Amino acid sequence: MSIALKQVFNKDKTFRPKRKFEPGTQRFELHKKAQVSLSSGVDLRAAVALPHGEDLNDWVAVHVVDFFNRINLIYGTVCEFCTEKSCPVMSGGPRYEYRWQDDHKYKKPTALPAPKYMNLLMDWIEVQINNEDIFPTSIGIPFPKNFIQICKKIICRLFRVFVHVYIHHFDRMMLMGAEAHVNTCYKHFYYFSTELNLIDRKELEPLKEMTSGMCH
Repeated sequence: MSIALKQVFNKDKTFRPKRKFEPGTQRFELHKKAQVSLSSGVDLRAAVALPHGEDLNDWVAVHVVDFFNRINLIYGTVCEFCTEKSCPVMSGGPRYEYRWQDDHKYKKPTALPAPKYMNLLMDWIEVQINNEDIFPTSIGIPFPKNFIQICKKIICRLFRVFVHVYIHHFDRMMLMGAEAHVNTCYKHFYYFSTELNLIDRKELEPLKEMTSGMCH
C-alpha cells in the first residue's frame, strides 16, 4: 500500500464521525473480534460466522457499523472524482441504475446524480446507527423486533456503493494502490452478508462475475 494511501486509510476519520463502541462493554469485545485484520491472511469466510454463544443482533450490529465506517472511507477516497458531471446517475454500468427513496423528501424512487445519492445514503445510514432505539449502546436495552430488516436495508445500500466504485471508479483506486485493501473489504462484506442472509441475491448481480473470481 502506498504511503499516501496509508495516510488516507489510517486517519481515524471518514468524512463523517465514526460510531464508537465503549471499551469494557461486551459489544466492544465483539467489535474487536469482528475487526478482521486486513493484512493477516485471516480466513474471511470463517471469520464472519456467528461465534458460539453470541447474540445474532449484537454480531450484526458491530459488523454493520464497521462496514459503514470502512465503506464510507473507501468512497471518501474517490468522492472528488465522482461528480454530477462524471456520474450524472447513480449506476453500476449501463444495466443497473439506482433510484433514491426515503420517508422525507423523496417519497417516490428518484433518479439522482451519484454524489447526491451517496450523500443521502450515508446520511440515512448514519441516522440509523446513531439512533439508540435501533442500535442501543447500553447493555440490557433490547434491539427492536425489526432490527435485522433494518440492517438488510443498510447492507443492500452499502453494497451499491461497492457496485458504483468498482464499475465507475476502480481505475482511481488502482492508481492509489488501494485495490488490495478494497478487495479485502469487499470479500469480508460479501461473506458476511451472504453467510447471514442479509442481502437479496438479485442485488449481487452487478458484481456477480467479479465476485465469482474473487470469492471462491
